[in-house]
This record gives sequence, C-alpha cells and structure tokens, in this order.
Amino acid sequence: MNPEFLDRLVQVLGKESVITDAAEIEPWLTDWRGVYKGGAQAVVRPSNTQQVADCLRLCNEFRIPVVPRGGNTGLCGGATPDASPGNVVISLDRMNRIRSIDTIANTLVADAGCILGNLRRAAEAEGRLLPLSLAAEDSSQIGGNVATNAGGVNVVRYGMTRELVLGVEAVLPNGEVFNGLQTLRKDNTGYDLKQLFIGSEGTLGVITGVALKLLPLTRVRSVVLAAVNTPQQALELLRSLYGRCGARLQAYEYFTDECLDLVLAQVEGMHQPFEGRYGGYVLVELADTADEGALQDLLEEVIGEALESGLCEDAVVSASLSQLQALWRLREEISEAQRADGPHLKHDISLPIERIPQFIETAEATVREVAPDCRLFIFGHFGDGNLHYNVSRPEGADRGWAKEWEGRIAAAVFGEVAAYGGSISAEHGIGQLKRHEFHHHKDPMHLRLMLQIKQIFDPNSIMNPGKLL
Repeated sequence: MNPEFLDRLVQVLGKESVITDAAEIEPWLTDWRGVYKGGAQAVVRPSNTQQVADCLRLCNEFRIPVVPRGGNTGLCGGATPDASPGNVVISLDRMNRIRSIDTIANTLVADAGCILGNLRRAAEAEGRLLPLSLAAEDSSQIGGNVATNAGGVNVVRYGMTRELVLGVEAVLPNGEVFNGLQTLRKDNTGYDLKQLFIGSEGTLGVITGVALKLLPLTRVRSVVLAAVNTPQQALELLRSLYGRCGARLQAYEYFTDECLDLVLAQVEGMHQPFEGRYGGYVLVELADTADEGALQDLLEEVIGEALESGLCEDAVVSASLSQLQALWRLREEISEAQRADGPHLKHDISLPIERIPQFIETAEATVREVAPDCRLFIFGHFGDGNLHYNVSRPEGADRGWAKEWEGRIAAAVFGEVAAYGGSISAEHGIGQLKRHEFHHHKDPMHLRLMLQIKQIFDPNSIMNPGKLL
C-alpha cells in the first residue's frame, strides 16, 4: 500500500469514486468461478472517461499496476488481480450510459460499463438487433465483451464481437484518450488501430466507449432440438441445414448426452426432451425479420428431410415461445450445472469445423490415457467450430481433483488441438488460466510482435499484469 498514492488518488477522483477499506475491496478480488483471488490497495469506480484518464495517469506516475474489471463473468481469470497488494482494480460499472442509437446508420454508441443485455433490449426497442448474445449477457459489460472479443451463440450468423465493432474509445496507460469512436462503415486511412484493443484483455489500456453495428430485428424465431448418435451426424446435419436455410441459420449448438444428464441432475425444473437417449443433441435456431409461418414451415421441412435421410434420429420443433425457451435452457444451463457439480477443467477451443468429429474421438483417447476415469462434458458452438471441451473428476473423487490434474489434462487437450490446426482459446481469452499454454503454442513471431506492441502502449507494464503476455 502506498499512502501518498492513495491520498493523491482520492484527491483527484473524489472519495465517492475510490474504495480503500479492505472489507469493501474484498468482493472485487475474486473471479466468478471462485478459482482466482488476488490483492488490491484500492478499487476505483470512475463515472466518466476523464476520471479513467486521471486514474491511469496517476497509476503510471507511481508505477501502480491496474486491473480493468467488467461484469466479472470471465472464465479465465483475466479481470482478477494477481496476489500483489499494490494493485488498483478499475471498474467501469458506473459508466453505463447509452450515448446514442441511430436507426438510419444502424449504430449504437455506449459507455463500456453498459450491461450487454440492456443494450440488446435498447436496440430492440428501436426495432434493431444487437446480435451479440451470451449466457451471461445480463451481467457482462460491453467493454469486457470487446476486450475479450466475446463470441456467444450467434457467431455462426453474425461473427464474433470484432465483426460488430465500428469504433472504440480507450484510455492509454499514460492517461491519453484514444478517440476512435467513429461510426463510419468505410474508413481506409491506414492502420485500423481500434482492432488492437479488441481481444487485448486490458493489457493495452482501458476501453471506455464502444460504437457497435446494429442489424435488422429478427422478429420471428424457430428452434428445433435434434438427436444424433455421433458428432459426424451433427456435422452432416449442419451441412444440409446451411445449404437449405442460408443466412436464416442463427445458431447451431451441440452437446453430448453427458451434458444433458448433468443439467437434468443439477438444474431444477428441467425435463428429458425425448423418450430415448442419444449420443448427442443439436439445437438449431432459425430467425428472420418476418413471416413466422414460412420460417416454421421451412424448419419442419428440412428437419423432416433430415429424419428421412438419417441425418438425425429424432427431433422436436418449438411450437410456442415457452417451448423455444425451454429447449434453449437445455443448452444454456450446462455451465451453471457444471458449477454446481464442482470444479471442471474448462477448455474453450476452436477447430476446423470439418475435423470436429475426428478430434472428439482422438482427444478422448488421449485424455483417458492421462486420466482413465475422468468425466467428459463436451458442448459448444458447433456451427462456428467452437467446442467447450470440459473435464471433471471421476465419480466419487474429491473436489480437489481438478487442481491436481489441471496441468496434465490441459497439455493433453491442447496438444490434440494443435495437431488439428485449432486454437486453445476460441472466445474466452487467455487471462491467467491459459497464459502458460498460450506462450507454448503461439507462433514465436506472433508473440514477439505482440510484446513489441505492448511495449509501445504500456512501457511501464502497469496494465493487467500476469495476463496474456
């Protein structure tokens, strides 16, 4: 703790923006999963960009490490401070103003602390769609979504967060403001510097504002849950549906029967969707701007053809909004069910889509060579190649099993990912969790260039220490 720094911090920002009491700081030091806990001498809650700039300028002067924090929904410990008691956690939760919504240019400009779900609802009220959608959207903040290049369930149609960002406002470690909050669709004037902040995990500066693309509001949705015996069957079903439904295909989610078992056991009010049980399940959503009947007819037609041709074993099509939501819950509650079940080793990976079935087969063999009795829970955004390949303790094993086996299992999973030309992080980022593996698997030249960029932006290395680089 640095008394002189804290006195200056309170003097510059005001008592209402700075928390220094140890008991009040405590809730800000732990990640959502309870895996990581760090230290800090202060939590700063600025109410505007100027206060962020003042805070960073002072931290840079005193060489105080800064940890940006959004909605604390990350799974890799990227927004949790390390053990140093000298950290300053900077939260954007008070910066939650929508600055503008333009339904001609189809843009939304907002403070970084805005909750994603609130932005989606604000866009919908204006007849527009903000397509970024996550299970944690009613807790996550848009600044954190941009800083981690969040994915979600609609990537197959709309792409990652990066594809939706038109502009970024950010504060550099020295307190300078990067004024990149343009809403232009075309700007061909050299390097696109905003892209450096997207996915940077708070290591280059603090994102304070975001300009986003809006899309036509998809007022009608139709969902089917299809049962498949193998991942290869799921792949062939995807090929068929994409060919028939085109851009209407909004989500294509896959989960194994083990995931369904876990949800039924851990989440209240869930029901088995079919009389029989199958190797896996695919949740498909089609969405359009109009004509609910035509969309429903299309989905029923293509699923009927899939059943006849053996691309799936059984299927249930949503007949109402409540049934649509119930089918989605089978997929969305998997993470919560895992949390209730106990520590799971989470591997957020991406693969060439056509190689997913083969990967699932060989990765299981590889992992079971290391831990024969472990439990595998495989689910994810099959349509864009993103799997959540999660491993948990054997039946009856102590909950401390995950910590003991984490390194060996991660090495086995990521080794398989590398062999298939995939990525060890699809949408969750690197944070603390994957830092070692990131440096092991990332191309050395890429790492060198990233370190050089980091040095330009943050020569005193105050931004989010222990994360990413």
